[in-house]
Amino acid sequence: MRKGMAMMRSRPILEYLRKHRAPYLLLAPYLLLFLVFTVLPVLSSMVLSLTYYNVLEAPRFIFWENYRRLLLNDEVFLIAVRNTFVFAFLTGPVSYTACLLLAWLIHDLRQGLRSVLTVVFYAPSISGAVYMIWAVMFSGDAYGYINSFLVRLGLLRDPVAWLEDPRTMLGVIILVSIWLSLGTSFLAFVAGLKGVDRDQYEAGAIDGIRNRWQELWYITLPNIRPQLMFGAVIQITAALAVADVSVNLAGFPSVDYGAHTIVTHIMDYGILRFDMGYASAIATILFLAMVGLNKLVQRLLSKVGT
Repeated sequence: MRKGMAMMRSRPILEYLRKHRAPYLLLAPYLLLFLVFTVLPVLSSMVLSLTYYNVLEAPRFIFWENYRRLLLNDEVFLIAVRNTFVFAFLTGPVSYTACLLLAWLIHDLRQGLRSVLTVVFYAPSISGAVYMIWAVMFSGDAYGYINSFLVRLGLLRDPVAWLEDPRTMLGVIILVSIWLSLGTSFLAFVAGLKGVDRDQYEAGAIDGIRNRWQELWYITLPNIRPQLMFGAVIQITAALAVADVSVNLAGFPSVDYGAHTIVTHIMDYGILRFDMGYASAIATILFLAMVGLNKLVQRLLSKVGT
């Protein structure tokens, strides 16, 4: 009897799949790649986080030992967590707001000028020479542009080792990251703004909307809510997974771990020490933090325009 009920329940699903087989066949290659290269690695990392695995030997289950060691005995990990969340809470909101405001400000410009400005704002995020430029600007000797400029103004007596001093390196990395942040989220907002129906602004003016800020809150933002969500996911992921800027500017490992992040901690144990079980435990905690922050942002964005 139970078997018959299960067959009856599955029949509508099979009929639905048969009826809509074309789109699912088109989605199949992407779903296969997503399962193999995203879902499977995440699940494998969670399993490996419960083991001791040095790549040369078979994994050996030690269950919660990696997490106990990570949370109770690893002082460098606590430094990495502090640096990562300071970085995320400073760069995330600033870069997200900058992406949205710049996309909104250039939206009403002429097509040619808007295209040029879009390229100008987006270009730093894909430039290969960007780290070299910033390294020269913040060079620790008197020939660094920042040091030279501040010494000439009389604000500094001696050059500052911006990228070697733990007190300053994180601030420099935050500044560079904000400058680099006008990437995918910015393009998503530009595309979303193009899809807003102009008739809604005329209707809003009739209903009592009097300025552009009210238009932004009550019309524009609700219409681009999917892009807002996409941009938030991208910015949260980028902020918590910061590593390239830190490694290229402050070195690996950085002096006194002043620019050490959770991802560079994963690199330390996974790439240099081959302690893949411990590195997987760090990655699992980072993954859970990303999921939690994304859920929080989703709840906040659901109130936009209400």
